[in-house]
Amino acid sequence: MKKRIFDRTTLWTTIVILLPIVPALALYHRLPEEVAIHFNAQGVADGWASRPVAILGLPLLLALVNLVMQFALLTDPKRDTGSRIFTLSRWILAPVSVLTNTAILLIALALPIRIERIIPLAISILFLAIGNYLPTCKQNYTIGIKIPWTLASEENWNKTHRLAGWVWTFASLFLIVAILAGVPAFPLFFAVTAIIVIVPIAYSYRLYRRGDPTDTL
Repeated sequence: MKKRIFDRTTLWTTIVILLPIVPALALYHRLPEEVAIHFNAQGVADGWASRPVAILGLPLLLALVNLVMQFALLTDPKRDTGSRIFTLSRWILAPVSVLTNTAILLIALALPIRIERIIPLAISILFLAIGNYLPTCKQNYTIGIKIPWTLASEENWNKTHRLAGWVWTFASLFLIVAILAGVPAFPLFFAVTAIIVIVPIAYSYRLYRRGDPTDTL
């Protein structure tokens, strides 16, 4: 049966992404004329937008990105619609929109929100979920570690994603514990993010250079 380009998940994810607009419009007249939409590593605002742009811009942009992403996922010739990582990927932007836009709204209302800790912590939890499913991710064109060596070899893909699953899981757990313990979030977050990106790529390249399908950790 031919897969539809857009389906109910596309509709529901888009609705959830746009939901933060509702409370923002309800509180519109309580918001300042200029709303902070970007913050530095210390949680200090360093970027602002007009009130209409702030409450509409990011949700609409994420909704557009979601439509493009749903199209790419649903038209991938190697998609595995029954896998959990496929489902997770389809819903990934919805909580991002709700979290970021809610945080921006609360900060605009002068509520004490530690955005410099909340955002890295939320992303770390997302990394943990992704890491849990990476080892089961089958070779495809839209989800996973899509580099020349994994796309050229199913064996390389499987081994790289099995390693990446462990790396992402332990790294995200370390991040969560460290952030909750009060360690400065952003410097640690960027350092760990670099590790979880570089290590699987380096391992995949090592497998490629060795040309040894039996290579194990």
